[in-house]
Amino acid sequence: MASRGGPRAAGTDGSDFQHRERVASHYQMSVTLKSEIKKLIYTHVVIWLLLLAQMVIGHLKLLPHDQVAMPYQWEYPYLLSILPSFLGLLSFPRNNISYLVLSMISTGLFSMAPLIYGAMEMFPMAQQLYRHGKAYRFIFGFSAVSVMYLVVVVAAQVHGWQLYYSKKLLDSWFTSTQEKKKK
Repeated sequence: MASRGGPRAAGTDGSDFQHRERVASHYQMSVTLKSEIKKLIYTHVVIWLLLLAQMVIGHLKLLPHDQVAMPYQWEYPYLLSILPSFLGLLSFPRNNISYLVLSMISTGLFSMAPLIYGAMEMFPMAQQLYRHGKAYRFIFGFSAVSVMYLVVVVAAQVHGWQLYYSKKLLDSWFTSTQEKKKK
């Protein structure tokens, strides 16, 4: 080809380089999926911090119990859900498959399992609230079971999408490693 100001090579108009400037689709997908997973991890961190604040306020009695209720039992193991998020973030810089797989497994164990248990633990209280209109625990004037069910639904969606995107990211990383092995 030619330099910036110099002459062009004979027989070319200078546009024959474009095929070499395309980025392989699995690399594009990897960048996109990493970005989506990071957004989900940051959302998870916000949810995690809110639950941690509720637990600290409840245990240290910084506010009366009619404003912030004591935490439910499922919230304690859910605090471990921050570990899979950090493993996921650690897997990104060097496309570390092992860390991503560990993140996916521990997301199921430390994130999804406590959420499922929490939905079951709070169900009798939600049923009582629905049938009789009685709530015994409150968070800033709202029924604690309603607020926590909202948290469970949002957190389950965040972790579900995180697992989905992590699986797609894992597939794109396997595609790139298979292509490297072929060469």
